[in-house]
Amino acid sequence: MAPSPMVEQIAQLILDGFDIHYRKFIKLTLKAKGYFEQADWQAIQQLHSKRISQYDKRVVEAIDVLKERIAGQWLQEPEWHEVKIRYQEMLLIHPQPELAESFYNSVYCRLFDRRYYHNDHIFVESRTDWQHYDQQEKIYRRYHFDGGLKRTIRQMLNDLDFSLPFENQERDISHILAIFSQQVGTKAVDLEHLTVDVLTPIFYRNKAAYVVGRLIHKQQERPFIVPILNNGQGQLYADALLLNQDQMAIVFGFARSYFFANTQSPLLLINFLHRLLPHKSKAELYTSIGLQKHGKTLFYRDFLHHLERSDDQFSVAPGIRGMVMAVFTLPSFPYVFKVIKDRFAPQKDMSRDMVKHKYQLVKEHDRVGRMADTWEYSHVAFPKERFSPELLAELKETIPSNITEDQGQIIIGHCYIERRMVPLNIYLETASHEQTADVLAEYGDAIKELTQANIFPGDMLLKNFGVTRHGRVIFYDYDEIMYTTDCNFRRIPPPRYPEDEFAAEPWYSVGPADVFPEEFPTFLFNEAKMRKTFCQLHGDLLTPDFWQACQQKLNRGEVESVYPYDTALRVPRGLEV
Repeated sequence: MAPSPMVEQIAQLILDGFDIHYRKFIKLTLKAKGYFEQADWQAIQQLHSKRISQYDKRVVEAIDVLKERIAGQWLQEPEWHEVKIRYQEMLLIHPQPELAESFYNSVYCRLFDRRYYHNDHIFVESRTDWQHYDQQEKIYRRYHFDGGLKRTIRQMLNDLDFSLPFENQERDISHILAIFSQQVGTKAVDLEHLTVDVLTPIFYRNKAAYVVGRLIHKQQERPFIVPILNNGQGQLYADALLLNQDQMAIVFGFARSYFFANTQSPLLLINFLHRLLPHKSKAELYTSIGLQKHGKTLFYRDFLHHLERSDDQFSVAPGIRGMVMAVFTLPSFPYVFKVIKDRFAPQKDMSRDMVKHKYQLVKEHDRVGRMADTWEYSHVAFPKERFSPELLAELKETIPSNITEDQGQIIIGHCYIERRMVPLNIYLETASHEQTADVLAEYGDAIKELTQANIFPGDMLLKNFGVTRHGRVIFYDYDEIMYTTDCNFRRIPPPRYPEDEFAAEPWYSVGPADVFPEEFPTFLFNEAKMRKTFCQLHGDLLTPDFWQACQQKLNRGEVESVYPYDTALRVPRGLEV
């Protein structure tokens, strides 16, 4: 039976709204290449923020069009089952069917009040055939080594979509070849069995362009990444060659800004990446290329499937209780759920809206691999029987306005979800001497890189940082962050009289933005050994000089280089070939 004209029109208008969104998304994505070649790093950061905010604007525009063109009774009817069916049929020939599903969900959920998701109304589950969807777009180029390894690498670099020349291509080729030979160890006689696939989309982010691909040798695949940098004088150079999953996972990490990668077939691109990074979910990979709204959809599906396959209970997350957030987790699921408390500790002079603003600031800011990304959800339903009695009691006490029960479900009105890490203070409790030194070096590096990106963490206590499986230290408590440039870094003035040092109150005035770096060791560390190690590693953090120098650079518009790979992997540029 053919759908009614009203069903057809509604489905078409929503799909038209999505098409407008994706065209504008790609238009913004394409600008990254020009900014990279112009070395306009501030423009890339502004582009990142602008692209994130445009999705919600397109959803609102689509709803406005529906309200303008559709009879009012249809906009009050929650039973849109026929609309969903017709929309799904339209997606059979659409180049971005999975993204269009998520856009439909966003429109529907803003049009109609709902307590939680129902698959009859929206795409809680997706059509499985999207997973095998094929498009005309060729997302990678394939190379065989019949002309020799060096010649093939040269051809790969020449085929890249850059308008700038390489600074010294022969030098870069020789270095790539040396690293390749050292790490892959493929013998010359085996080159006939070696194939290289290079993704056509180049992944732009911050101050780099990442060439991503895979090596295929006798049906075994391994990833590779070649970061391309701009020398600021109109020339490019290959900065490194990364050749394993761990290195690639860090480049695509959850604490970094989203890539700009131009494709009309994101599903094909994500399937390619997922083969190389099977331990990363597709939700994370979609999010990594700026399609975070669809990443949310996929995460929720993964979460529901995990609930069906597991039987453990939600519990309070390990670590010291927060003053602003109630945090819980499911031990078998590698994420935490963070909910803003109804009442904050007295020393926290802020509101719920201020906390939400800080989390949005982090979403849109350059996270330089040091701030965890979050997915933000409203009206999330959890099975009540999966909550431990202790957790349920704590949530009812701390977030009473944000929690309800309905038909055996616990409904959280608003929450953030992020990757679970080992809190730094807990990690240090069992760390060896070597591990302690390594992680404290990471901790100081994290503070420095955040500061150079114009983020002052505010509350730098160890409990507010986590350690990833790669040993990286990531910040995850955002309620007190502020711009580095808004801080006033000062030295503590000398006491006027000997009695000043023993007074209950400081002998000097303290403004709301004042920061005294020399207080950090005492404030951050209880153990003398740990304090001494940190001071040896990062003594420059303990005087205003470092912070003020960062402020001066930021005020001049300078953007520091932060590499998502070990700098020891960088190829030397001083050697000429």
